[in-house]
Amino acid sequence: MNLRLNTLAQMVDQGARIADIGTDHAYLPIQLVKEGKVDYAIASDVAAGPLQNAEKDIVAAGLKDKIETRLGSGLETVSAQDRIDTVIIAGMGGKLMTNILDKAWSENFHFATLILEPNVGEPGVREWLSTHKYQIIDEKIIAEAGHIYELIKAQEVESTIRLTDRQIFFGPEILKEKNQVFYQKWQDQLAYHQRLLSNLNKAQEKDRTHIRQIEDEIKMIEGELND
Repeated sequence: MNLRLNTLAQMVDQGARIADIGTDHAYLPIQLVKEGKVDYAIASDVAAGPLQNAEKDIVAAGLKDKIETRLGSGLETVSAQDRIDTVIIAGMGGKLMTNILDKAWSENFHFATLILEPNVGEPGVREWLSTHKYQIIDEKIIAEAGHIYELIKAQEVESTIRLTDRQIFFGPEILKEKNQVFYQKWQDQLAYHQRLLSNLNKAQEKDRTHIRQIEDEIKMIEGELND
């Protein structure tokens, strides 16, 4: 497995019952079962083709009795009878991710642990977790093959966890370490924000709200880079 999937695997608790939503060839469930970290997993996908590929890999690994494939959208493939305690959703946009979680939440279907890797819209995911009584207990920011990924692990708690704007934007656990990848990402994002602000200011009809938002984000980014 690559660095991204290995890092996700490290975030899974020993003995967890997992559902990998939008599974990638079932690489993650296969690895976790082979390592003896989990005994049961669901590998789920909305598309039949990728799911068939996942099933072939599961059979080839000799793990058909421990990993079930399920065809369907989001968490609709999981039922209470599966006793899933850990949901992994990786490699999709943050908005789609929170829509999936919202749908399950609206049906009073909660999971003790969420391990999430949004490829865009990370602040929106953190905000969702904060308002739905999940505490972020671990985060990783990693670089691989020209991409930067933020991985978030959260656990359900008794009361709402309030995060500051800064924590939502950058990640409460990522801020504690601020590794080399953090600086790489936010230096690039600062340049992107500055270009965006320049373009917004050139527009004939200026979107004042958007301009203020980008100005505020530039200040936050500069604050972290100069800290």
